[in-house]
Amino acid sequence: MKILKKNLFFKLFYYLLIFAFLKSCGIYRKTDAKEFPPEPQKRVQKNLEEGRGFRLFDSNKKSGGTFDFATSNEMWRASLDIISFMPLLSADYGGGLIITDWYSNENQSNESIKISIRFLTNEIRSDALEITVFNKLCSTNENCKVMQTDTKIKNELKVAILKKATKYKKDIQDSEPKKKRSLSSITLEPN
Repeated sequence: MKILKKNLFFKLFYYLLIFAFLKSCGIYRKTDAKEFPPEPQKRVQKNLEEGRGFRLFDSNKKSGGTFDFATSNEMWRASLDIISFMPLLSADYGGGLIITDWYSNENQSNESIKISIRFLTNEIRSDALEITVFNKLCSTNENCKVMQTDTKIKNELKVAILKKATKYKKDIQDSEPKKKRSLSSITLEPN
């Protein structure tokens, strides 16, 4: 008899526990029938728009991604255009960093420069860029001295990038059609 009472107690306890979990999950929440359309397709569409459902095979979804982020950033484009004559070692848009490889012109084969451009913001401002220029002087192939330079190259690069980025931004703004206001949107208030 004790075993039967004990067994009944556990069953009752488990049923109450399951009921409490189901009640807290929101299965029995009150809803208004006016909020949900009666047609199943419209209900499915509404649930998908609200993020409550998913589709395994969505024919309306575009495949692949849109990768227009780098081309829409004027500072990034201007920087790449300005240093396009130099070989790139790394260009990381997500990290906001461009690093060139060592470059030397034909006249000075024993001297090379390397440029690092770090983007601090996407806005076109003078403090949006941190440019570092390294200079490498070699007397022979094995005897090289590398030093960070604070020459006018850094300032010239910054000015050139900012000018070009400003030009890109202006070109984009000029190419966008200007929105015309209709006369019906203007309301006159009596004096």
